[in-house]
Amino acid sequence: MKVSDIQVQNEKETRAGFGEGIYEIGKENENVVVLTADLAGSFKLGPFIKDIPERFVQCGIAEANMIGVAAGLTIGGKIPYTTTFANFSTGRVYDQIRQSIAYSGKNVKVCASHAGLTLGEDGATHQILEDIGLMKMLPGMTVIVPCDFNQTKIATKAIASYDGPVYLRFGRPKWPNFTKEDGSDFVIGKAQQLSEGTDVTIFACGHLVWKAIEAGKALEAKGISVELINIHTIKPLDTEAIIKSITKTKCAVTCEEHNILGGLGDSIAQVAAKNFPIPIEYVGTNDTFGESGTPAQLLAKYGLDTPDVIAAVERVLARK
Repeated sequence: MKVSDIQVQNEKETRAGFGEGIYEIGKENENVVVLTADLAGSFKLGPFIKDIPERFVQCGIAEANMIGVAAGLTIGGKIPYTTTFANFSTGRVYDQIRQSIAYSGKNVKVCASHAGLTLGEDGATHQILEDIGLMKMLPGMTVIVPCDFNQTKIATKAIASYDGPVYLRFGRPKWPNFTKEDGSDFVIGKAQQLSEGTDVTIFACGHLVWKAIEAGKALEAKGISVELINIHTIKPLDTEAIIKSITKTKCAVTCEEHNILGGLGDSIAQVAAKNFPIPIEYVGTNDTFGESGTPAQLLAKYGLDTPDVIAAVERVLARK
């Protein structure tokens, strides 16, 4: 199983995966309720609203109120999915999530689109790069960052039967779609191994999984054996898979569309520090806000592109 074996099926928006997933699980599970803060179009909720209008709540631009309504719905046995941009899903309503959802373990699914730099031209005020850190620090909060359309769709459906609060993070642009359509390669809390290797482990999540795949193919062409692991569940973290890999390769690179302070990289480093210390290089934003630009321009400027992953691997191999 090599990185070069991974093939793209098509390109689709991860948020469209959410739209299809929520429609299907809504038809299957009568307890699923969708709430939105004036962003039904952005979340592709049209089919759900058309066919299941009685379980759709338009809260308007009142995100804090939406979180409170969602928390209340769980008391009656409903499974509420809240929908707004990642910046508003976390930063704007952190107090409400902490107090009304996490503290009492309410079964609310906080679904966040337009995360990270690939939001693009909307700029720094909307490109939240701290949300994974914010949410993983909340006791009892599960944090999932799927990598493509298929995985987002599967994760959207899977969290309906997963008890407890969940933060589901995905993006805006069309992105390479390569995981299995049937979801047989996705289990909440279990890392997805995309390739086996012996020289270096690349851990990635979200959109950066594809950048890691591109880098892995280039590295394999140079004779470097790459073990690539998709950490779609940031919390609970699959520590067993991480330890197994790093004890073999003895070095790692982490890739995320998020600040390196408090994100996936820090979670991996903590596991390594406690169990098997190794050299680690981070690919992510470095204590900075974003700016306006196309997704491609921003990923390149802030060091999250394919050449940056390759450079990080070369640095960590030199330290090994």
